[in-house]
Amino acid sequence: MHFDQRTQAALRDAGLDTDEIADISTAVTESTAEAADDIEAFFEGLDTVYSDMDMAHSSADSPEHGLEYVDLYTHADELRGYIKFDGWGAYVEDGRVLSESVVELTLGPTVHDRVRFAADRDEL
Repeated sequence: MHFDQRTQAALRDAGLDTDEIADISTAVTESTAEAADDIEAFFEGLDTVYSDMDMAHSSADSPEHGLEYVDLYTHADELRGYIKFDGWGAYVEDGRVLSESVVELTLGPTVHDRVRFAADRDEL
């Protein structure tokens, strides 16, 4: 179970029993894994993506990125991984699908921001 002791106590105080808390924990874990699968499926087969990333070396509103791969993993409610572009990459600290054509990733060190990605520049 991924809930910390205080959260478990609060859920019990709210009237949930241990089995119900475990069921909620399982549902959160499964939802996180589904989000990771959906994000990887979005990027699958794409060679180029566009983003709303603010890049010092680009004046484009929606910079173009040559995509090499996205590798995500989950642990309980945490979604982590790495996105590799042509010549650079960034740690993924979270993410979600916003629509069929746009995903949002929270990128870690070097970027430290939420970034939306799309296969088509016009979708951003």
